[in-house]
Amino acid sequence: MSRDIYAEVTNALVASIENNPGDPVMPWHRGGASELPRNINSGQEYQGVNILNLWVMGQVAGYSSKMWGTYKQWRETGAHVRKGEKASVVVFYKQVTKEAEGGEEETYRVLKWFPVFNATQVEGWRPPELSPAETFDRLEAVEWAISATGAKIRESGDRAFYSPATDVVQMPERARFFDTPNGTREENFYAVLWHELTHWTGHSSRCDRDLKNRFGSEAYAMEELVAELGAAFCCARLGISPSPRDDHAQYLGNWLKILKSDKKAIFTAAAKAQAAVDYLL
Repeated sequence: MSRDIYAEVTNALVASIENNPGDPVMPWHRGGASELPRNINSGQEYQGVNILNLWVMGQVAGYSSKMWGTYKQWRETGAHVRKGEKASVVVFYKQVTKEAEGGEEETYRVLKWFPVFNATQVEGWRPPELSPAETFDRLEAVEWAISATGAKIRESGDRAFYSPATDVVQMPERARFFDTPNGTREENFYAVLWHELTHWTGHSSRCDRDLKNRFGSEAYAMEELVAELGAAFCCARLGISPSPRDDHAQYLGNWLKILKSDKKAIFTAAAKAQAAVDYLL
């Protein structure tokens, strides 16, 4: 019997959210969400729904490393996966072409998957010694990345939003932000700003993101989920802590409703968020 990977990934995310009722901290804020998961063989960061799924799997199991690999890839490093360890799933799409009726070729995408294990699940591997980092202000690097987007950003008032009519990102003054258990005041400011910048990428001149055809009346809630994931991915890429928003509660019911009724919804949202991050960074 073939596995329903769409359902497995979606159900794991739903369970992670529902196991913390009333908590504004979402799965993409917890645990190792300030680091993107990487493959032990290539060193490349995972993307899209794989980031979210490996974050969730790592949080549930208490894994402490951002490094993941297949059984074979760990063996190639001289390490071995401990007996009885449970694998997590990484997915990718493969283009398949076949001959359709009338002799014409038809191309479509097929979801493929393979099992991976976290470094916490293996023996005989040590992370490489880190060389002394170049001296630079991490937050200065974040400021540079924000400036490089070219977005028009105004800081005034007490609300954060993106205005499609004026194509401007509006942010509260930085003095209105404060330290929380999830991050410093600066990180909290940046987390909100990357959320609004993800909205900014949806403009027709940029990523041209329209979720109405896919999600209908729930398009607005799903756009908020895309912005949440986009902000979390950006923060992780830049090494700052993502921060939960106060307005999560008003969208949470919609998110859970959509995820439970559409097992492919989170794959779409994560793909759109990844496209936004690729544009921003």
